[in-house]
Amino acid sequence: MKSIFGILQYVKGYWRYAILNIVFNIISALFSLFSIAMLFPFLQVLFSNDSKKMDAILQMGQPEFHFSSESIINNINYILSKDIEAHGQIHTLIGICLFIVTTIFFKNLFRYLAMFFIAPIRNGVVKDMRNNLFQKILILPLSYYSDERKGAIMSHMTTDVREVEWSIMNSLEMVFREPIAIIISLVLMILMSWKLTVLAFILLPITGIFIGRIGKSLKRTSTKEKEKTGLLLSILDETLGGLRIIKAFNAENSIKQKFIKENNAYTRLMVRAYRKIDLSSPLSEFMGVTVFVVILYVGGKMVLGNQPTMEGAVFITYLALFSQLIAPAKAFTTAYYNLQKGLASTERINKILNAEVTIKNPPHPKPLNSFEKEIEYKNVSFAYRENEVGWVLNNINLKIEKGKTIALVGQSGSGKTTLADMLPRFYDPSHGEILVDGIVIKDSRLADLRSLMGIVTQESILFNDTVFNNIAFGLDNITEQQVIEAARIANAHEFISQMPQGYYTNIGDRGSKLSGGQRQRLSIARAVLKNPPILILDEATSALDTESERLVQDALNKLMKNRTSLVIAHRLSTIQHADEIIVMQKGEIIERGTHTELINKNGAYQRLHELQSFV
Repeated sequence: MKSIFGILQYVKGYWRYAILNIVFNIISALFSLFSIAMLFPFLQVLFSNDSKKMDAILQMGQPEFHFSSESIINNINYILSKDIEAHGQIHTLIGICLFIVTTIFFKNLFRYLAMFFIAPIRNGVVKDMRNNLFQKILILPLSYYSDERKGAIMSHMTTDVREVEWSIMNSLEMVFREPIAIIISLVLMILMSWKLTVLAFILLPITGIFIGRIGKSLKRTSTKEKEKTGLLLSILDETLGGLRIIKAFNAENSIKQKFIKENNAYTRLMVRAYRKIDLSSPLSEFMGVTVFVVILYVGGKMVLGNQPTMEGAVFITYLALFSQLIAPAKAFTTAYYNLQKGLASTERINKILNAEVTIKNPPHPKPLNSFEKEIEYKNVSFAYRENEVGWVLNNINLKIEKGKTIALVGQSGSGKTTLADMLPRFYDPSHGEILVDGIVIKDSRLADLRSLMGIVTQESILFNDTVFNNIAFGLDNITEQQVIEAARIANAHEFISQMPQGYYTNIGDRGSKLSGGQRQRLSIARAVLKNPPILILDEATSALDTESERLVQDALNKLMKNRTSLVIAHRLSTIQHADEIIVMQKGEIIERGTHTELINKNGAYQRLHELQSFV
């Protein structure tokens, strides 16, 4: 129920539509039940050949109206008897037929209006949920995604949201509509016979117990099914991203078998889920008919007994009303099953929506609009999960003065990238603090902090868009001339000009239409255009061939001019002119100094230099 109320929170902006839907559903239910409830008394008088009974009804005059079944029936009998006497049975039959057609017309008209106004709610709620989910994906820290499969998150965004749309939003109206029809029917039934209605109240909850048990089982099955969907999407994503390696290692068969295994498990879960869903309709119908038969037997005794306590016409009308309970109850049961299935998706979505955002703006941020003096790492230590793995960084102390170039070198896994990632607050220190111009970066706005930085990574992050939009990414009111100038500085203008539509050429998924060097130069052009005072370069040339490396390194040198740079270096030849080189090992700084100073120390840096000299 908590998840249902969570969904209903999204309806807040659509209350006007919700109220109209409820009103029109009530009117539609009234027209439906009115036509059914009044049909049998009409026919009783209409087809009656007992003239003495009709004369007796007319001689008594029009009865005084009270809100009771007996009063309603007596008034209808009087009106119809008078019409038959005045115009004949055929005329009254035509009037009844027109009355039934009219009530059914208005029933369906108001039913359509109810559906008309539920459509914005159904689609609007799902739209808002999808927007909130995407927004939360953007603000969650990178550490969250280290424990999550990308395919599982894609499954939340697509399959689970679609399940909410179909299973919950399609059923939500039934949950509110069918009880209205049930309540109106029960009110009329109580007026006719409170004893039979009490019996129905006793029997109907028994059916709910059986339905509830299967519904809970369906929810568990649906949860497992959604997990398998996420796993299948993960396998598909990894396969598409790794096709080159799969083919190179002749691993097509093993990947295929892995997918088939998980797909078979998913299919078995879906079969179980559909069987449980399909059980809801026949089970609810059987239980409803069983209750109907019990009511038929007890009510029949009340009519056919030696001392009847109920008129036959009233009992027939009562049965007609009770029969109208079966369809809403059946629909309500189906809606309940669908809700259970959809709640499993809702819980998975809420897992993301309720995830803690650890990297966030402080309540009262300090202004950080420019960079004037220095960056300082003060006693910084970091672990992804302190109780599970060791320290990635351990007691780091480092100052980076404005305009200086600081290079980080060391073995893979020594903590270089993590150290750099903490400056724009992709991660926060477990202990210690990082300061920019004396301001702890946790005390500043994320947007202010990150506006001071440009980042170029080893793997160029580009988007399936034009060259222009990739270079101008994240910036507003950028002119074509500004983009061209940035591309010239990044040594990218020449190859861009040769593309079919120049700067408006689409570069494909992740820049797949470009070479590695071209992608990297676009990333550099993007950083040039942002014009940040602080640069973070994460092994920006390590994956390139010699010619591309020369072009990219030349672009980087232009980019780094008069800026403060934190450079993660794989090739030591690219950072020999750095103002200070920091040598890291197992999360600690073991050496620091200029290239010449470190070579003369004959330590870890000198050994790394010798190893690369022999390559």
